[in-house]
Amino acid sequence: MIRLLDGFPDNVIAISGGGRISREDYENVVIPRIEAAARQHRTLRCYYEIGADFAGIDPAALWDDFRVGIEYWRRWERVAAVTDVAWIAQMVNAFRFLMPGQVRVFPNSDKEAARAWIMAD
Repeated sequence: MIRLLDGFPDNVIAISGGGRISREDYENVVIPRIEAAARQHRTLRCYYEIGADFAGIDPAALWDDFRVGIEYWRRWERVAAVTDVAWIAQMVNAFRFLMPGQVRVFPNSDKEAARAWIMAD
């Protein structure tokens, strides 16, 4: 399940994922939020928290994540992935060189540092 997080500027897509993440999460939560932010801002930022209760991601959701990332590829200014899930951190780090903007991985214990970084000028 993915939910939107409050307390971020409107150019930041701030989401939290836990449990099993599905395609419906992307279609009903993530993609509409990205589209709304993209209508108002030239550059976008993403803060993505993966909680300790994360139980996996459906292949269709993983595809949607990839697809929407590519669709707005040139517009991503910063991405903060906050997770203690090793394979997600490794995957983000392995593909960070493909992103035109800055990408950082933070452990869950550094959420506040991640929030500060994603909102910094």
